[in-house]
Amino acid sequence: MAAAVHIEGLRKRYGTVEAVKDVSLTIEPGEIFGLLGPNGAGKTTTIRCLCTLTAPDSGTVLINGVSVLDNPRLARQCLGYIAQEVALDKMLTGRELLQLQAALYHIPAKVARDRIQQMVELLELQDWADRQSGTYSGGLKKRLDLALGLLHQPDVLVLDEPTVGLDIETRSAVWQFLRQLQHSGTTILITSHYLEEVDALANRVAIIDNGVVIATGTPNELKDRIGGDRITLRLREFTPAPEAEQAKTLLQQLPCVQNVIVNSAQGNSLNLVVAAQTDALMTVQQSLKAAGFPTFGIAQSRPSLDDVYLAATGRTLIDAEMAAAGNRDLKAERKQAMKGA
Repeated sequence: MAAAVHIEGLRKRYGTVEAVKDVSLTIEPGEIFGLLGPNGAGKTTTIRCLCTLTAPDSGTVLINGVSVLDNPRLARQCLGYIAQEVALDKMLTGRELLQLQAALYHIPAKVARDRIQQMVELLELQDWADRQSGTYSGGLKKRLDLALGLLHQPDVLVLDEPTVGLDIETRSAVWQFLRQLQHSGTTILITSHYLEEVDALANRVAIIDNGVVIATGTPNELKDRIGGDRITLRLREFTPAPEAEQAKTLLQQLPCVQNVIVNSAQGNSLNLVVAAQTDALMTVQQSLKAAGFPTFGIAQSRPSLDDVYLAATGRTLIDAEMAAAGNRDLKAERKQAMKGA
């Protein structure tokens, strides 16, 4: 059986910006696959290439063995794509939008009626299907968007930030629905900024940074590779970099400590990977005290996907997102300044 999605050596450049440098991944039929990475990492470009919305500069992109480059029309028949931003005609009702989608996919009228009713019931839109979509809440719009993306019964469903901006109850409902889709055999590719969402839903995960896949595996495999528990500590509320480096040198000598990273984006906090099921926390505290280092705050926890990203890049996903947001703001300011000049 062919892989549901196979991407190899994908590259895409926009002018001088190399958005995707070398992305390769394989998604098996019937699995939920999570794609993690900060804004600007290459997730959206990778998805746009997969969904035939952007032509890559080089590489192979297959859906169920069909090349999206050589046969994009056939590939689209296997594919459902739901973008982060919901774009609905506010004047049309939910049912009218579903009828329009059915017509665009050339679904026969009787089949379309049955499928539309199935989608309405499945996503609990019975009370809203015949109301204008402009009256829908954010959660209802997302449900209708899911229905539109599933109406032609795609083998592969691509979801870009499916629950961003939704309340906890609606997010939980979307999670449950995606699990139902998986049980019915649908392959799902999901990008998300919510690490707990990917951890809870995905069978496997790929982490992208600077246009390159830096880690792939199940959530547990990726966390197990870190090799122990995590200790996060601050010497001071804002620790000077030289002092943090001195403490790092000290802590690296402890037998229970496997790795130490100084996180400059978080006030030069120290992130330690320590042997699990040891008295590492007490050992670290005693060693710092004996060497005359202060301790502003300290905590021990099991590894998370954010720790996986930290171990691979030296920064957390949150830090990367903040840096990306700062760069966007700076570019906007420069652009505005140039207009003013």
